[in-house]
Amino acid sequence: MKIRTATMNDLDAVTAVEAACFPAAEAATRDEFEDRLAHYGDHFWLMFDGEKLIAFEDGFVTDEPDLTDEMYEKGSMHDEKGAWQMIFGVNTLPEYRKHGYAGQLIERAVQDAREQGRKGLVLTCKDKLVHYYAKFGFEDEGVSEKSVHGGVVWHQMRLTF
Repeated sequence: MKIRTATMNDLDAVTAVEAACFPAAEAATRDEFEDRLAHYGDHFWLMFDGEKLIAFEDGFVTDEPDLTDEMYEKGSMHDEKGAWQMIFGVNTLPEYRKHGYAGQLIERAVQDAREQGRKGLVLTCKDKLVHYYAKFGFEDEGVSEKSVHGGVVWHQMRLTF
Protein backbone atom coordinates (compact mmCIF):
# COMPACT_ATOMS: atom_id res chain seq x y z
CA MET A 1 0.00 0.00 0.00
CA LYS A 2 1.25 3.45 -0.91
CA ILE A 3 0.45 6.66 1.02
CA ARG A 4 0.77 10.13 -0.49
CA THR A 5 -0.80 13.57 -0.21
CA ALA A 6 -3.49 14.76 -2.59
CA THR A 7 -3.84 16.94 -5.66
CA MET A 8 -6.89 18.22 -7.48
CA ASN A 9 -6.55 15.17 -9.76
CA ASP A 10 -7.75 13.06 -6.81
CA LEU A 11 -11.07 14.92 -6.49
CA ASP A 12 -13.35 12.29 -8.03
CA ALA A 13 -11.70 9.37 -6.23
CA VAL A 14 -11.84 11.10 -2.83
CA THR A 15 -15.49 12.04 -3.36
CA ALA A 16 -16.37 8.45 -4.29
CA VAL A 17 -14.63 6.95 -1.25
CA GLU A 18 -16.33 9.47 1.06
CA ALA A 19 -19.74 8.59 -0.40
CA ALA A 20 -19.05 4.89 0.23
CA CYS A 21 -18.07 5.53 3.85
CA PHE A 22 -20.54 8.07 5.25
CA PRO A 23 -24.30 8.63 5.09
CA ALA A 24 -25.26 11.51 2.77
CA ALA A 25 -26.01 13.85 5.70
CA GLU A 26 -22.45 13.43 7.00
CA ALA A 27 -20.48 13.05 3.76
CA ALA A 28 -18.58 15.96 2.28
CA THR A 29 -19.70 16.92 -1.22
CA ARG A 30 -17.61 17.11 -4.36
CA ASP A 31 -17.68 20.92 -4.12
CA GLU A 32 -16.48 20.79 -0.51
CA PHE A 33 -13.61 18.48 -1.46
CA GLU A 34 -12.71 20.75 -4.36
CA ASP A 35 -12.46 23.64 -1.88
CA ARG A 36 -10.47 21.55 0.59
CA LEU A 37 -8.01 20.34 -2.04
CA ALA A 38 -7.50 23.88 -3.31
CA HIS A 39 -6.52 25.02 0.20
CA TYR A 40 -4.81 22.06 1.87
CA GLY A 41 -4.11 19.12 -0.42
CA ASP A 42 -0.93 18.48 1.58
CA HIS A 43 -3.13 17.66 4.56
CA PHE A 44 -4.88 14.78 2.82
CA TRP A 45 -3.30 11.38 3.30
CA LEU A 46 -4.35 8.97 0.55
CA MET A 47 -3.76 5.21 0.60
CA PHE A 48 -3.69 3.23 -2.64
CA ASP A 49 -3.85 -0.45 -3.47
CA GLY A 50 -2.09 -0.24 -6.81
CA GLU A 51 -3.90 2.59 -8.60
CA LYS A 52 -7.10 2.29 -6.52
CA LEU A 53 -7.76 4.76 -3.71
CA ILE A 54 -8.89 2.60 -0.80
CA ALA A 55 -8.63 4.97 2.16
CA PHE A 56 -7.92 8.56 3.05
CA GLU A 57 -7.81 11.02 5.91
CA ASP A 58 -8.03 14.79 5.70
CA GLY A 59 -8.19 17.93 7.76
CA PHE A 60 -6.72 21.39 7.89
CA VAL A 61 -4.44 23.22 10.29
CA THR A 62 -5.62 26.04 12.55
CA ASP A 63 -4.86 27.88 15.77
CA GLU A 64 -8.45 27.23 16.88
CA PRO A 65 -8.31 24.53 19.57
CA ASP A 66 -11.75 23.00 18.90
CA LEU A 67 -13.25 21.49 15.78
CA THR A 68 -16.36 23.33 14.57
CA ASP A 69 -18.91 22.57 11.88
CA GLU A 70 -17.84 25.68 9.95
CA MET A 71 -14.40 24.14 9.42
CA TYR A 72 -15.81 21.32 7.30
CA GLU A 73 -17.22 23.80 4.80
CA LYS A 74 -14.53 26.50 4.59
CA GLY A 75 -11.15 25.38 3.36
CA SER A 76 -10.07 29.02 3.46
CA MET A 77 -9.88 28.73 7.26
CA HIS A 78 -6.73 26.63 6.82
CA ASP A 79 -3.62 28.25 8.32
CA GLU A 80 -0.45 26.38 7.43
CA LYS A 81 1.26 27.88 10.49
CA GLY A 82 -1.54 26.80 12.84
CA ALA A 83 -0.99 24.86 16.04
CA TRP A 84 -3.58 22.11 15.61
CA GLN A 85 -4.02 19.53 12.87
CA MET A 86 -7.75 18.92 12.57
CA ILE A 87 -8.97 15.59 11.21
CA PHE A 88 -12.29 15.86 9.36
CA GLY A 89 -12.60 12.29 8.15
CA VAL A 90 -10.96 8.89 8.24
CA ASN A 91 -12.35 6.84 5.37
CA THR A 92 -11.72 3.24 4.34
CA LEU A 93 -13.72 1.47 1.66
CA PRO A 94 -15.88 -1.20 3.36
CA GLU A 95 -14.15 -4.11 1.60
CA TYR A 96 -10.74 -2.90 2.90
CA ARG A 97 -11.72 -2.44 6.54
CA LYS A 98 -10.29 -4.45 9.45
CA HIS A 99 -6.78 -4.58 7.93
CA GLY A 100 -5.23 -1.68 9.84
CA TYR A 101 -5.20 0.75 6.92
CA ALA A 102 -7.01 3.55 8.79
CA GLY A 103 -4.55 3.13 11.63
CA GLN A 104 -1.64 3.54 9.24
CA LEU A 105 -3.15 6.79 7.98
CA ILE A 106 -3.71 8.05 11.52
CA GLU A 107 -0.12 7.22 12.45
CA ARG A 108 1.13 9.05 9.35
CA ALA A 109 -0.93 12.16 10.16
CA VAL A 110 0.36 12.10 13.75
CA GLN A 111 3.94 11.73 12.53
CA ASP A 112 3.57 14.58 10.03
CA ALA A 113 1.92 16.88 12.61
CA ARG A 114 4.71 16.15 15.08
CA GLU A 115 7.40 16.83 12.45
CA GLN A 116 5.64 20.07 11.48
CA GLY A 117 5.80 21.31 15.09
CA ARG A 118 2.06 21.24 15.79
CA LYS A 119 0.65 21.08 19.33
CA GLY A 120 -1.29 17.98 18.33
CA LEU A 121 -4.36 16.73 16.49
CA VAL A 122 -8.10 17.09 17.07
CA LEU A 123 -10.95 15.01 15.66
CA THR A 124 -14.54 14.20 16.38
CA CYS A 125 -16.04 10.74 16.30
CA LYS A 126 -19.16 8.84 17.23
CA ASP A 127 -19.35 7.19 20.64
CA LYS A 128 -18.62 3.72 19.23
CA LEU A 129 -15.20 4.88 17.93
CA VAL A 130 -13.90 6.63 21.06
CA HIS A 131 -12.02 3.49 22.13
CA TYR A 132 -10.50 3.11 18.65
CA TYR A 133 -8.93 6.58 18.60
CA ALA A 134 -7.85 6.20 22.23
CA LYS A 135 -5.50 3.42 21.04
CA PHE A 136 -3.54 6.09 19.17
CA GLY A 137 -3.29 8.37 22.20
CA PHE A 138 -6.34 10.57 21.59
CA GLU A 139 -8.16 11.60 24.77
CA ASP A 140 -11.95 11.96 24.86
CA GLU A 141 -12.95 15.50 25.80
CA GLY A 142 -16.63 14.59 25.86
CA VAL A 143 -19.52 15.44 23.58
CA SER A 144 -18.66 18.33 21.30
CA GLU A 145 -20.61 21.53 21.83
CA LYS A 146 -19.27 23.00 18.59
CA SER A 147 -20.02 20.21 16.13
CA VAL A 148 -23.40 18.69 15.40
CA HIS A 149 -22.45 17.89 11.80
CA GLY A 150 -25.05 15.74 10.07
CA GLY A 151 -27.32 15.90 13.11
CA VAL A 152 -25.10 13.43 14.98
CA VAL A 153 -23.61 13.45 18.50
CA TRP A 154 -19.82 13.73 18.21
CA HIS A 155 -17.12 13.27 20.82
CA GLN A 156 -14.16 15.61 20.48
CA MET A 157 -10.84 13.84 20.89
CA ARG A 158 -7.39 15.37 21.18
CA LEU A 159 -3.85 14.09 20.93
CA THR A 160 -1.42 16.57 22.47
CA PHE A 161 2.34 16.32 21.96
